[in-house]
Amino acid sequence: MHRVVCPGSFDPVTYGHLDIIGRAAALFDEVVVAVGTNTSKSGLFDVDERVEMVQGACAEWSNVEVDTFSGLLVDYCRDVGAGGVVKGLRSAGDFEYELPMAHMNTQLSGLETVFLPTAAQWGHVSSTLVREIAKLGGDVTAFLPEDVARRTVERAQQGSAS
Repeated sequence: MHRVVCPGSFDPVTYGHLDIIGRAAALFDEVVVAVGTNTSKSGLFDVDERVEMVQGACAEWSNVEVDTFSGLLVDYCRDVGAGGVVKGLRSAGDFEYELPMAHMNTQLSGLETVFLPTAAQWGHVSSTLVREIAKLGGDVTAFLPEDVARRTVERAQQGSAS
């Protein structure tokens, strides 16, 4: 597999995401970080803002590109010539959630999924928790790159002021 896709909402992109992206970049020739929309999640940032933040956070990896996608992941992977998907796993719950999707993607298109365990230091970090901490005025700088943390706090505080 030369090209893989790391899909997600990345709202916001965390150090846990970057751990998986960086490790994928070391394993594969090309990594496409596919920023999608998930209607079941209420987020802080629109897709363009998330793409901009992910691009900045991934600038150190020359073999990583950032794109947007909607619709079926298997269709997107076919369109960009990716042979597989890389997903990070924080817990057994993530595995239980991701495994049926991986099986379905394989059955639909032959697409392979590679699961990478998140580094232990990031196993408890999720974008949802980080957004909640920021909305309640907590410090999120340990979980997010500097620019992303600043933007997350600003946006979360705007939302809580309404």
